[in-house]
Amino acid sequence: MHVRHLSVVDFRSWVAADVAFEPGPAVLIGSNGQGKTNLIEALGYVATLGSHRVSSDAPLVRSGAERAVVRVAVVADAREMRVELEILPGRANRAKLNGSPVPRPREVLGILRVVVFAPEDLSVVRGDPNERRRFLDDLVVARTPRLAGVRADYERVLKQRAALLKSAAAARRGGDLSTLDVWDGHLAEHGSQLLWARLAAVRALRPHAATAYAQVAPGSAPLTVRYSTSLTASLPELTTEDALPQPDALAAALLAELAKARPAELDRGVNLVGPHRDDVDLGIGALPVRGYASHGEAWSVALALRLGSYELLRADGLPGGDPVLVLDDVFAELDGQRRAQLALTASKAEQAIVTAAVANDVPSELAAARYDVQDGTVHRVG
Repeated sequence: MHVRHLSVVDFRSWVAADVAFEPGPAVLIGSNGQGKTNLIEALGYVATLGSHRVSSDAPLVRSGAERAVVRVAVVADAREMRVELEILPGRANRAKLNGSPVPRPREVLGILRVVVFAPEDLSVVRGDPNERRRFLDDLVVARTPRLAGVRADYERVLKQRAALLKSAAAARRGGDLSTLDVWDGHLAEHGSQLLWARLAAVRALRPHAATAYAQVAPGSAPLTVRYSTSLTASLPELTTEDALPQPDALAAALLAELAKARPAELDRGVNLVGPHRDDVDLGIGALPVRGYASHGEAWSVALALRLGSYELLRADGLPGGDPVLVLDDVFAELDGQRRAQLALTASKAEQAIVTAAVANDVPSELAAARYDVQDGTVHRVG
């Protein structure tokens, strides 16, 4: 899989930009503020319908513009697919595939798969659980695009159920709580599917991430990756590292925990049970990464998670071939050993797109097409 062409209109700082790519490594070089990261952010948006930098769409639209447009031509299995996304903050975004509108933007998921390694990835390692859930859910959808619908349905259930909990005080004093029972069933149905996919992704990612960590941090204790859920009381087998209960067993466990938590949920008016409260526990040897890892170790873990994700998607043998590897301004943050390992992976990728502030930040081992990004223009220079 590779991106043949990228076009943006009113995206971030860009009034307009067109970039033609070829298979293999490509490096976008430009000083800070020139918009190189905005271009690869646009690629990531097509792949995930989200940004690796912000949580909402509004910042993606250039100041003063009403909408942004991203167009990508992707070549996979000797076939070209054209994706167009129209980003409309406050309204429903629109999408086209090969020039024809599709009912929902998520219909284009899976056309382009990317793995982005960026400075923001430190938040996956050191930030709140939400960052790790988002990382894992993006990987889940990259592996199985239809699960984007499951995730959207689950988030819709959470909103509806939270609104019901907040208004349920009177119902609790003798009223009818049958509506809450219905939403419990919806949460268990969609939550069990999402949870199963997360457990499967962690189990598949674990060996790839551990191998990548051993390569970028030789001599260190091994990297451990475990999924943490509150369902272990109802489903004790989840305490086993590689456990993968069937979705119906997970749904039953969710319903059991919801029943236990109902009084507390009614008191607090929030959803206390479900995959939205889970986490991914990262460790180096016997110690948790959060609170114990040095800055260099945290970078190594972040890099290992992304390289592990890349190798997992390659191993999955998904239609279209290998994902596109995107490295956003990270070589300057890494020492020589980690730079060399990352350059080796990028040089072997079907396509790797790299950004750097100065050419010297890119290891000499990475032979790549060069693009100069400055003053609102992108020119190939080598």
